[in-house]
Amino acid sequence: MKAVVRTIDGKTPQLGRGVFLAETCAVIGDVVIGDHSSIWYATVVRGDVMAIRIGARTSIQDGAVIHVTGGRFGTTIGDDCTVGHGAIIHACTVEDSCLIGMGSTILDGARIGRGSLVGAGALVTPGTDIPPGSLVLGAPARVVRPIQPKEREQIEQGAAHYVELARRYLAGGGESSVG
Repeated sequence: MKAVVRTIDGKTPQLGRGVFLAETCAVIGDVVIGDHSSIWYATVVRGDVMAIRIGARTSIQDGAVIHVTGGRFGTTIGDDCTVGHGAIIHACTVEDSCLIGMGSTILDGARIGRGSLVGAGALVTPGTDIPPGSLVLGAPARVVRPIQPKEREQIEQGAAHYVELARRYLAGGGESSVG
């Protein structure tokens, strides 16, 4: 079984070096994934009507959906990010070094500032602008306080953990981009 990597309207996903694609993920259309990033099981990255850009060393975990809004918003996820299981990232920007918690939803035109943590189950409504280094919780999501040094360290460790885990999967014969 192989990951679905599909061209649409002449646009084929571009994968960086050492990208891990789990066998049951789908990556479609105008998508660029940076070096040493990972797209895990049952995840959909669908750049069919606008572009999706995923930075280096970023993990999109199991069951997440990354999509866009045609004619309005693409999606950008920065370097060293972790997008948790079952999250929906829709037509928005997630800057570098963010953790997006399991089951959270970020909607059209929102921006999550660098180094922020969006808690599990949070709902970031359309057009919300989250300042860098924020802890964001709730539905609708609100900034509750600045990120603490220990939380920043956990975000960094989480991103590094998934780079290493993806490397182990690739070494075991999993899907890859360029090696």
